[in-house]
Amino acid sequence: MQRRSMLRASFAGLFGAFGMRQASAATETPARQRAVYHLADADRVVFVLGNLQNHVDGVGGPGKADIRLVVHGPALRAFHALAAQDHTVAMMSKLVDAGVGFDACANTMKAQGVKLDDLTPGFVVAEKGGVVRLAELQQQGYAYLRP
Repeated sequence: MQRRSMLRASFAGLFGAFGMRQASAATETPARQRAVYHLADADRVVFVLGNLQNHVDGVGGPGKADIRLVVHGPALRAFHALAAQDHTVAMMSKLVDAGVGFDACANTMKAQGVKLDDLTPGFVVAEKGGVVRLAELQQQGYAYLRP
């Protein structure tokens, strides 16, 4: 009879500890979201910028998540300052103000013959290339998104 009582007490303690751990986890502040968006296709620029704005809004506004956009390939042409469309510049400016980071692939910049000053304001250069930057951010815990 004593064995059953000891067994019941052990199970009760185990389940009680598990329940306390679950309750503690429920009251902790959730981890800040970290996401990196990948943009290479020129025909997806406005769509991806819209996704970024939706993400900022969805987490509660500026400063609530760490979000980056890595741009390479043909999509970078949409951000050449002399050729960028007004609505693209306006959308990007709003996102930069919201804290979204923009990385331009150094390899693409070289291939397109542009420097950082030739791009719309807000970019930094991904010196090792866009794909390397994407991998670095994923290693740092950023969720990879390619809309």
